[in-house]
Amino acid sequence: MSATFDDDNCNPTSNTHFQQVLEQSLANPARRRLLRGGFGLAALSATGMLPTLANANTASAPGKTNALGFQSLDKSLADQVVLPPGYSFTVLHAGGDPINTRVPSFSNQGTESDDWSERIGDQHDGMDIYYVDSAGKYSARDTGRAVLSVNHESSAESHLLHPRGQTSNGVTGRKFSQFGDWDLGSRPELEVLKEINLHGVSVVELVKSGKQWTYKVDSALNRRITPQTPANITGPAAHLADIKAMMVTRFDTSGATSRGTLNNCGHGKTPWGTYLACEENWSQYFGMPAGAKPLDGKTVSSRKRYGVIDAASAAEKKSERSQGWHTVSDTDNRFTRWNIAATGASASEDFRNEPNTFGYNLEIDPLNPSSVPAKRVGMGRFAHEAAVCGLPKEGAPLAFYMGCDSRNEYIYKFVSTANWSSADIGGGMAAGDKYLNEGRLYVARFDANGSGQWLEMTLNDPKISGYPAYRFANQADVLVNARLAADALGATRMDRPEWGAVNHNNGEIYFALTNNSAANRTPTKVDAANPRAYNDLDGKKGSGNPNGHIIRFREQDSLSTAAGFAWDIFVFGAEEDAGDANLSGLTAKNAFSSPDGLWFSRASGICWIQTDDGAITDETNCMLLAAVPGQVGDGGRVTVKNSLTVNGATVTGTQDTFIGAALGEAKLRRFLVAPKGAEVTGITETEDGKTLFVNIQHPGEDTPAFGSDAALKLQSQWPGNQGYGPVGRPRSATLVITRDDGGVIGV
Repeated sequence: MSATFDDDNCNPTSNTHFQQVLEQSLANPARRRLLRGGFGLAALSATGMLPTLANANTASAPGKTNALGFQSLDKSLADQVVLPPGYSFTVLHAGGDPINTRVPSFSNQGTESDDWSERIGDQHDGMDIYYVDSAGKYSARDTGRAVLSVNHESSAESHLLHPRGQTSNGVTGRKFSQFGDWDLGSRPELEVLKEINLHGVSVVELVKSGKQWTYKVDSALNRRITPQTPANITGPAAHLADIKAMMVTRFDTSGATSRGTLNNCGHGKTPWGTYLACEENWSQYFGMPAGAKPLDGKTVSSRKRYGVIDAASAAEKKSERSQGWHTVSDTDNRFTRWNIAATGASASEDFRNEPNTFGYNLEIDPLNPSSVPAKRVGMGRFAHEAAVCGLPKEGAPLAFYMGCDSRNEYIYKFVSTANWSSADIGGGMAAGDKYLNEGRLYVARFDANGSGQWLEMTLNDPKISGYPAYRFANQADVLVNARLAADALGATRMDRPEWGAVNHNNGEIYFALTNNSAANRTPTKVDAANPRAYNDLDGKKGSGNPNGHIIRFREQDSLSTAAGFAWDIFVFGAEEDAGDANLSGLTAKNAFSSPDGLWFSRASGICWIQTDDGAITDETNCMLLAAVPGQVGDGGRVTVKNSLTVNGATVTGTQDTFIGAALGEAKLRRFLVAPKGAEVTGITETEDGKTLFVNIQHPGEDTPAFGSDAALKLQSQWPGNQGYGPVGRPRSATLVITRDDGGVIGV
């Protein structure tokens, strides 16, 4: 995700910390015997909590490596992509490249006069590859023909898309940060259209020549999904009428449809061959004009919990995160929709419910350009970061694992009512209706003894139906306000859950916990699943848990429907000289911070780790690392020693947790270092593992506004400075990485 949203924290709850859970466990005689007999995972193994794997249906047998076959890179601050010897890359496409010949090549000067709806979007993020069979349908096997679906997350660097930055009230040269303080005057229509349409998803056909892939301009399969693309509202049949009632706007007074998708970060790929474009931090674009009438209490509570503006006071306006899209005059509600004030007599006369239409997994059929995307409301509404399908098993329900990407948020699971049938491969949106509308939504609680529980999010639970902070009207309200329902259940507040990934060899699920701040993590506010609280020793940036970690878990008996799981921490991010905070023993060759993207190669078994960091960027740009995974329980219990300066005083403490087997440089190596200011995010591969697609997002993120100088002070000039496109302003882009000898990447 873009660092613009790193500080987003809308969770005001004080859900139980695990030191309390541990104390409660020790007060229980049965659990006390369990803990004394062998704390944590060893005890769980003895009681059968650590499962054996059932056979899983897969498109091809997953590979498995015990060694990495490339030289680990040194840190780099260069404004270029750096790869190990023996590897090369090309750029597949960059933000602004045309998907058809109706629009000209990208100028990289901000002079485009089209609205970006027929160009590759900006801020490339999650992505996946889809093979096309001879009938034009999805194939799980490589057919030699494919499309690539790519998410586009944010417009945080939109000033680079216009000749002289963004304009408000006729004043140019601005950079409207979501956390900026600016005048909400009217904005030019074309600027706003570009900023809106650069969001969403790009779907392009891929062409292979030799071992190199390119994209095909003017393919009939090329498509843009933008914030203006119509989408169907879907959900459980028993609650669909109530769901639609919460989606009513002037655009569709029935609530059956909405428009578009925003801030698509991590993604999901379904077993039947569709794409889930997860809507992450979507709350930043709405506006409330001065003098708007007060909102009802429930709407205010809901908006605050999701970070949506809920008032129009002078104080609120000074910190408004909107980009001012609602200030453009219109007659078709393309811009009015971003004004979420209650201007009419009812919701059908305005757009007060517009925020309710975002925050979902948006399903897209990449191989059917005429298909209508669907918002899968049954999977819950929050800041979706990835939708990872566990290993599908014939005749069993499917499980999708999802993070909510903000500090102190939760990890969720959706379990389908329908049992998986491989006959549905290639079934498109109809298969999505079958598996993603009806099911049960859960949120995770990580317990102090190394076990965990899935808490069902249902109005039948008195914790939800009687929750005093928010009175849920019905089950639709639970799904649409899932964050509040998770609060009510006492789920575990995590250190910013981002991407998840499934290990194809054993079915275990991994989640990147990118970081947290000292406002949330001090030595007295840690727990077993989020155990560190410390200062960044070199003073660059951050305290609390500034470097993040990766947690993993295994479902009891490998069942998608399991109510319990076992967990440990795979690896802790840290600088190599971080002392007690460097629990994984990282060295200069593999030190990293702020894990964000996670993905497992089916061809090699490598766990790829991508970073979105601001804590050690004084020493190195963000990176892509390769790790050899083990399994939950292959390490043991550790005691974390914490020390943090709080209000000038040093606070210390300890926290027990569980960590996987040591990785070392042989099993964790730095594979790629990004250009200046860039995040590394989004990754997929061809079936043979010989081509890796990787996204470089927002190079030059810290490029300032134009100001009074004629020349823009660019932090980065990538990829133009490495030979792709016009030299000058930085652009997000997709890399195509190959081994020079044609072998499998990484081994």
